[in-house]
Amino acid sequence: MSLASRLPYDHAFAGGYPGIGSQPLPTDADAIDYLSRMATADGAGVETGVAVAVDAFFRDAKELGVFSALKACCILAGARTLAGALVPVVGDAPTNVANGFVSGDYTRGGATPGLKGDGTSYLDSGRANDADPQNDNHVAAYVTAGKVAINNGALIGAQNAAAAYTMTGTVSYNRGNIGNSAIQITSAGLYASSRKTQASFLYIRPPDDAQSTESNSAVASGFSNNLFVYGYSNSSGSLVSPTDATVAFYSAGTGMDSDGLAALDTAVSNLITAIGEAL
Repeated sequence: MSLASRLPYDHAFAGGYPGIGSQPLPTDADAIDYLSRMATADGAGVETGVAVAVDAFFRDAKELGVFSALKACCILAGARTLAGALVPVVGDAPTNVANGFVSGDYTRGGATPGLKGDGTSYLDSGRANDADPQNDNHVAAYVTAGKVAINNGALIGAQNAAAAYTMTGTVSYNRGNIGNSAIQITSAGLYASSRKTQASFLYIRPPDDAQSTESNSAVASGFSNNLFVYGYSNSSGSLVSPTDATVAFYSAGTGMDSDGLAALDTAVSNLITAIGEAL
């Protein structure tokens, strides 16, 4: 059986790229598996442009050494349906809590692809905050649109009873109770925090994608409540500081150094740009 006949794309795709015969078929095995699961959830094939963008992301993330750090991850763009968008790249599928998000909240391509928050709806990532080590963890979310007030609005995170946070959004924390200065989420791009040492953590945010180091020791070895997306979970498992941002990608997992954060930023930015242009 040929590779083309096994791929879950539109029927025309099996014959190659019409008019663009020099471009290769997706070949990354993990990308093909993801695309197949997405197509099953969508009930329809994946367009060529989306397939190529996803395949490039998988290959780039692996070549840049960051794919292995992704333990829970969704691409909230490209899929034909909301159900397809919630198919995980890796890890458990998130829970659309109380079915708060509906199909009208989802934009698959164009200038601002992603799933739009409304200040109430959220995803439970299915990944416990303590699934990753105290000094080896990250959370990240790629925003394409949205605005929240200063000191209010988390993109992904969790908190324990001692007010130690793992979170990124208006403020980035990582297993500590001190974060970087508050901002408004007004620029598209990757917001992330990552810890690789006990004494400090890194964070990155747009518009200039500059990285910074926060000198703040981890004060929590991990807390078991799950990481929420479009806000953060508190110690009782409730949603806190929801956001209205449109998120097109999120991830959580093990930590990254400065080069790793930059690599993740590049790989995700290229992915979301390519999907937007394809659709």
